Amino acid sequence: MNLTSHLLQRMLRLPPPLTRDLTVERGLRVPMRDGAVLLADRWTPATGGDGLPTALIRVPYGRSGTTAAPMVRPLAERGFQVLIQSSRGTFGSDGPFDPLRREREDGLDTLDWVIEQRWFGESMVLVGASYSGFTQWAVADAAPPQVKAMIPGVSESALTLDFLHGDAFSLETPFVWGVQVAGQERRFGMLRQMLGGKKVQRALRTLPLNQADAAVLGHPYDYIQNMLVHDADAPFWRDLDHRQRVADITVPVSSVGGWYDIFLPGQLRDHRALQDAGRSPVRLTVGPWAHISMGVGHTYTAEALDFGLALARGEQPAERAPVRLFVMGEDKWRDFPSWPPPGYEPQRFHLQPGGALAAEAPAESSPDGYRYDPADPTPAVGGVRMAFGEKAGRVDNTALEARPDVLTYTTAALDGDVEVIGDVSAEIFFRSSLPFADVFVRLCDVDADGRSANVCDGLISLTSADETSTAEVRMWPTAYRFKRGHRIRVQISSGAFPRYNRNPGTGEPRATATTLLPTSRSSTTRGTRRR
Repeated sequence: MNLTSHLLQRMLRLPPPLTRDLTVERGLRVPMRDGAVLLADRWTPATGGDGLPTALIRVPYGRSGTTAAPMVRPLAERGFQVLIQSSRGTFGSDGPFDPLRREREDGLDTLDWVIEQRWFGESMVLVGASYSGFTQWAVADAAPPQVKAMIPGVSESALTLDFLHGDAFSLETPFVWGVQVAGQERRFGMLRQMLGGKKVQRALRTLPLNQADAAVLGHPYDYIQNMLVHDADAPFWRDLDHRQRVADITVPVSSVGGWYDIFLPGQLRDHRALQDAGRSPVRLTVGPWAHISMGVGHTYTAEALDFGLALARGEQPAERAPVRLFVMGEDKWRDFPSWPPPGYEPQRFHLQPGGALAAEAPAESSPDGYRYDPADPTPAVGGVRMAFGEKAGRVDNTALEARPDVLTYTTAALDGDVEVIGDVSAEIFFRSSLPFADVFVRLCDVDADGRSANVCDGLISLTSADETSTAEVRMWPTAYRFKRGHRIRVQISSGAFPRYNRNPGTGEPRATATTLLPTSRSSTTRGTRRR
């Protein structure tokens, strides 16, 4: 048995396998409506595989044993036959790979093909994380009745678009992912990516940015060039946006997310759309994970077996609350009836003179200030990251908070526990010496030893920052308990590079900007923060 698969199943505490003896039928040819042929592999028990519920995984990263086994084997050993298919233009499937753009048409054609196969039984479940989760959202509203459930992990219905907001452009993730898929089929592609992390990080400093991909790959890559040029609301991305379809989905959904995942806000938006439309059953599980944390794969595999397989067999899944959240700080799983959970009223904390933070309105005082220099940008430290060699999630913020371009505001030691579960936002009254500036806000927990660890954060780009205005920063949702004796801290700065693109201060287009202007001063007046 594969060691990775063995460890995975031990951690999951999965039901015992029905068989260890699997057969793989490789290179099945799946025709598309335009004549293209996509390749797929079918994993089944060595005997008795025909007619079992089918788990469909559509993925652009290949179907080799090292790629597929951790996803496929736990399912194929416990009651599913599994079809894993390579997306158009990847690993033998016809056509160029135009990320995300053809997944609706190709996915629907694949569903129709599966249903017509002699080995298909009566039911199918859509399974997979990240890109594979997006392939589920792309087809779910039009899925045939044989699709009994979908299990999307760390994914959402408009996958790329949340990176590309004109007022909060996330650079690192789409660039790193674009480099990954552009080079993944080269010899030793995965090894090159793992060893090339520092080269990619250096390339993110390239000016102009539209030459950064060539600095790594030796040539421009269309996906990267397009995300530099087209904002999220541009017509160019319309075919990749399936948000409007979510409320029409009637397939039962169990989605799995992470508090430090890049797609969490969109995933919660999709869950809420299903919830508000009265769809049932609909489940949500959010753990203390970043995008590529092992816990994500463990959990959506367990959901595929508990929730998906039961429905595929015409049975009811084990009863549980619709929403299950890991409350960080308390470090405990808790159940809730909905997202956001009821009973958590908004609370405000105000920035105070002298770096204090309190619920009371602040006294009059002069603004606090700092100097931001895009040539030495405030770095991204932990949090929402997805890059080889870069740590994501909760980390020590001591070095970051020692920088002169980071302001901090901290409460007194808490008399009792304070719980934050739901959406988090900040209102910062801000002015810069330049009209073009960013405001980054981070919520931290300071323990009894003075160690500051990040909880959630967010950024907004301003275009009239040389006039005092309110920067309204949407931060990542969270579930966190600040313990008695700890302190709540808010950081304010003007960047988190390269997670977010550094603001050059000039207003030039991000693809072609070449000039970096430091601010002579950015200042915050006594603003507010709310949760």
